[in-house]
Amino acid sequence: MTTLSFFQFKGEALEDFTQIIADFEAENPDIRVVQNQVADGDTAIRTLLVKDKAPDVIALNASGNFGRLVQAGVFYDFSDEPVLDTINPAVQEIIADLGTYGDEVSGLGYVNNANGVIYNQDIFEEQGLEVPETWDELVAVCDALQSAGITPFYGTLADSWTGLPSFNALGAYPAGDDFFDQMREQGEETGPDSEVSFQKNFAEAMDQQYQLFGYMQEGYRGKTYDDGNAAFAAGEVAMLLQGIWALSPIKGINPDIRAGIFPYPATDDPADRVLVSGVDVVVTMPKDSPRQAEAKRFIEYLFEKDVIEEFAASQNMIPSVEGAELSDEPAIQSVAPYFDEGRIAGFIDHQIPPSIPLAAIDQQFLFSGDAEAALATLDSEWSKVAARTIPVTGE
Repeated sequence: MTTLSFFQFKGEALEDFTQIIADFEAENPDIRVVQNQVADGDTAIRTLLVKDKAPDVIALNASGNFGRLVQAGVFYDFSDEPVLDTINPAVQEIIADLGTYGDEVSGLGYVNNANGVIYNQDIFEEQGLEVPETWDELVAVCDALQSAGITPFYGTLADSWTGLPSFNALGAYPAGDDFFDQMREQGEETGPDSEVSFQKNFAEAMDQQYQLFGYMQEGYRGKTYDDGNAAFAAGEVAMLLQGIWALSPIKGINPDIRAGIFPYPATDDPADRVLVSGVDVVVTMPKDSPRQAEAKRFIEYLFEKDVIEEFAASQNMIPSVEGAELSDEPAIQSVAPYFDEGRIAGFIDHQIPPSIPLAAIDQQFLFSGDAEAALATLDSEWSKVAARTIPVTGE
């Protein structure tokens, strides 16, 4: 019997993966799978790779840290594996944008989240409001809610990171045309006079974010993420600037709430809308392993439609396999067309080096309203990191 080590980072998925493993082992009695769930997956996997103790199958969040590991060439190349043909190409493109090793495909997108505006469907219906498809329509919805005595958004800036979902979603529009590729090429030359920069390209997105925060409740600077979920669950506000990950805690408070999600309509043309999505789980394996054949069998099982459908539904996620059925959760259904049409974009904070304190810079901007200072700081910090970083390129 072959024993596979399976490394995964999601504590909330422990039971789901335990069931998947049991079902897999029943169909493959010659393979035993040992699950190792680690909270700080990025740090732990780096340590294991350095010590040449890489697990046989690895599930990580597709973040900037994953991209940097890919660039080191430590993962298997799935380019010729049939399972790759079953995955939504737009999902794989998000992963490739994080970093590549030559032309290799170093990870397989498994399930995806959705970063949009969560809205209370009952409030919208009661007020006769349609889901906005342009920026002007979103502003009009906010004004109509205010006129009706309803708070449009619940702000939670006591937790600095809660500014990032709206920054990511609005910033996806100016970042769409190879912005970060150009930023990396410029390196330490980035600034107000460079071809692209935060100061040049992100001014409108920052203005839009600040405008949305003008529709928050009083005292939003001192409220937390948990406060926001509770207020939305109680029907105290119409919308939250959060992603699909907030639905579980919201429904834990109010299981009957009808909540939908729409992408930030930061454009004048509805056809230009994109949904920002992070690949919540990417599956890979080490480049060199004596148990590759067995590891591939387990990976192929993970991507079987019925397996990924059940996992995605349990986790409130969107499966990456094309043709896989989605759960009947209204919020999931409302974003499905964007995945079907490939109108998705990755989180831009995954492209920004972690040494740049993006959450704190954005939070300070939302307090002060000084977009020019925030964007200049981002450019300056980018240049500093570039000056002390040796680029890593795939061979």
